[in-house]
Amino acid sequence: MSEELSLLNLVLNAGLTVQGVMAILFLASMASWYMIVQRVIYFHNARVEMDSFEERFWSGIDLGKLYREGNARASEGASFGGMENIFRAGFKEFSRLSQQEGVDTEAIMEGAQRAMRVASAREEEKLDQHLPFLATVGSTSPYIGLFGTVWGIMNSFRGLANASQATLATVAPGISEALIATAMGLFAAIPAVIAYNRFSSRVDVLVAGYETYAEEFSSILHRQAYAVSARNARKDSETKAESAEQSAVES
Repeated sequence: MSEELSLLNLVLNAGLTVQGVMAILFLASMASWYMIVQRVIYFHNARVEMDSFEERFWSGIDLGKLYREGNARASEGASFGGMENIFRAGFKEFSRLSQQEGVDTEAIMEGAQRAMRVASAREEEKLDQHLPFLATVGSTSPYIGLFGTVWGIMNSFRGLANASQATLATVAPGISEALIATAMGLFAAIPAVIAYNRFSSRVDVLVAGYETYAEEFSSILHRQAYAVSARNARKDSETKAESAEQSAVES
């Protein structure tokens, strides 16, 4: 009896529909576990890279030097974390607009902030990767397993109706194999739901850190933009003064 009701025998002797449900749940579980492990590694690296770059950024290093160091690493094929990508996007746009003549401070800041918002949105997309799949597995797996259970129990009672003598030994195997589908559905759903909730909270933490950094970096760029504007205005006034003096000498 115990041999007949072993887990492997129950799966192998199940109906085609129930076996199909089990196969779907098994594949969904394996895929979700792969994505869970991948997301754990990704979020760990994202946090380490964010802390490392933030420490480097606030160490007092010149921003131009920090950007050039990133370019050197990029030429070697290195990848950047989310916060560094935001920094590079904002600083690149700020430097490009600052070198153009006739661009006022507000236009420079607007361009830099827009570039940082785009970079931040891209980083958020990377953080959200695979989370919809985990949410789908967590929400649908119990229902898929329940479908397999209902179908298996229905077939068990159909077979029981055709049996000449109804005993517990007759109906137990069919109900047991049907309940395996529900168990597999829960096995696939529970880790996916836990992982989705955990990863969603980590996404919120990282995105909040990116947004806070973007605001702080914008303040630094704002001061530098006004310094550049004041320097350009001083050069213009000196150029006009020299021109006026030269015109006076020539006259």
